[in-house]
Amino acid sequence: MAAVGVGGSTAATGSGAVSAGALESGTTSTGNVKHLVLFLHEAVLVQYVDTLKLAVPSLIYTLQNNLQYVAISNLPAATFQVTYQLKILTTALFSVLMLNRSLSRLQWASLLLLFTGVAIVQAQQAGGGGPRPLDQNPGAGLAAVVASCLSSGFAGVYFEKILKGSSGSVWLRNLQLGLFGTALGLVGLWWAEGTAVARRGFFFGYTPAVWGVVLNQAFGGLLVAVVVKYADNILKGFATSLSIVLSTVASIRLFGFHLDPLFALGAGLVIGAVYLYSLPRGAVKAIASTSASGPCIHQQPPGQPPPPQLSSRGDLITEPFLPKLLTKVKGS
Repeated sequence: MAAVGVGGSTAATGSGAVSAGALESGTTSTGNVKHLVLFLHEAVLVQYVDTLKLAVPSLIYTLQNNLQYVAISNLPAATFQVTYQLKILTTALFSVLMLNRSLSRLQWASLLLLFTGVAIVQAQQAGGGGPRPLDQNPGAGLAAVVASCLSSGFAGVYFEKILKGSSGSVWLRNLQLGLFGTALGLVGLWWAEGTAVARRGFFFGYTPAVWGVVLNQAFGGLLVAVVVKYADNILKGFATSLSIVLSTVASIRLFGFHLDPLFALGAGLVIGAVYLYSLPRGAVKAIASTSASGPCIHQQPPGQPPPPQLSSRGDLITEPFLPKLLTKVKGS
């Protein structure tokens, strides 16, 4: 998701209006909080119509987070991790429908492979899949995962469309999302557990394990930003595949999860689909052209380092599995 700059803000003129330049100068100078407060008042309250647009994805994200807890309570951790990769399929479909994007044939094939793998895993779960706690309901867990994937795909594409169709910065949009998400979460808490919270306090039941989950969720959100900034889709696909493997191993060790060939087949298909979908189109074309024409080997003089690899645009590409750094070559 590309970041959208704050330039070109359409803030109304008046005593309370603060431009984006004023925000930058105000936030960089020490102790100048007044400009920031005035900017937030202008961007969040005065331009309330723009703020209300973020209520939709914020509501969906809040619902999605609660659905994930319902799903993980009714499914083994490994099964949940594999099935939750359906969010790739829903995000791709919403991108095609709402953003008019086009997918390559390989991406469509990988989405079909992903669906097949998840279906195999769910068939294994419905067939027994080893002992499970009596209080788990696989049907409710599957329904929660599917609803969570649908909400995740729609909210993500809707949020991207808002970012690309307005002049607001990413941090401002995240602030607006946080405001609505906090308000909606508190309303849901009061509706479901208001009496218990009033009697026992807000932090009742916050054991070290609960705090660990909270910190893990917050740290995971920061890691996503780091991955988006410094890595690429291929590394992200590898990270997703590794998370499936680690979840399976942890489920076997901690919860006695039974790994049978059917689950291994479905998980393998999902991992392969995630990797294929993450491949950039340029890499796919390069692989296809290389396999069609055969490898071209150049003799290198002894003791000389190999020449740098050039892309079709004349860019210098660093080693694989490292953050991409594209540098223009002289004369290209």
